Amino acid sequence: MDHYDLYCERLGPGLLAEPVNAITNAAFFFAAWYAWRDARSVGRLDATTLMLIGLITAIGTGSALFHTFATGWARLLDELPILLLQLLFLWAYSRRVIGVAWWVSAAMVAAYLAFAVYCRGFGHLLNGSLIYAPALAMSLGLGAYHWHTQPRCRTWLVRAAAVLFVAVVLRTFDAAVCERFALGTHFMWHLLVAGVTYLSMRALTTATYARQR
Repeated sequence: MDHYDLYCERLGPGLLAEPVNAITNAAFFFAAWYAWRDARSVGRLDATTLMLIGLITAIGTGSALFHTFATGWARLLDELPILLLQLLFLWAYSRRVIGVAWWVSAAMVAAYLAFAVYCRGFGHLLNGSLIYAPALAMSLGLGAYHWHTQPRCRTWLVRAAAVLFVAVVLRTFDAAVCERFALGTHFMWHLLVAGVTYLSMRALTTATYARQR
């Protein structure tokens, strides 16, 4: 069975070859719990919110499996929930906060998916980080909208975009720092992206609650 050796910490095929990269995925479980707590506190634990929280949990699980087994099936479990979370979040935000018609949301999601698939063709660039260009663009776009339309919670998505930018930079430089810092920087990507998921969910929950009051 082929094993992926993509990050500084992994020096062999063993299950414990990336302990820090694996363990730091626990941050996603904390993000999911806090998102659940926030949504429950304002009575927003509907099916879509629960699916978003479930996908955050799936990201942590899939990423931990990939950094443990480093196989093709584990990589799929790592990457697929990330894409699904982005698509569902865009759908939920455009419907609940922006308030567009369902077919407009569907068109936005389809366009985003096309952009994401296109960027995957450049996975060899920037240490594989170019595939996250759509997520960064979405965070910046929605962050700007949120800032101008949600005065009570305007900073949440802007913070998410800023943290995601730093996370992408750290992910990009993981391979470049191997000689001087054998642990690499990928584990910090996990911690920061978990923070991005929480900030994004906080923005969605707060704005949805404010819109319905």
